[in-house]
Amino acid sequence: MSMMTEKVKVSKELASIIGVNEESRSQITKKIWEYIKANKLQDASAKSYIIPDTKLAAILGTARLHMMELPKKINVHIVK
Repeated sequence: MSMMTEKVKVSKELASIIGVNEESRSQITKKIWEYIKANKLQDASAKSYIIPDTKLAAILGTARLHMMELPKKINVHIVK
């Protein structure tokens, strides 16, 4: 099984956003993006930046961040 399809356990903070306690890395990223888009958390003037709401800030921090930083922030919430 590849690293992208293998299910991993996630922190309770991440689970509260993606809705499950275990998921593949690719699906975790997909569900986070669904949350970002549904809650209009992309910077309107620069769509490649995310402005976290309170719930997402528990995972990503409170500062505006570039979408390329997302995987590094998510990795912290994957339980080994």
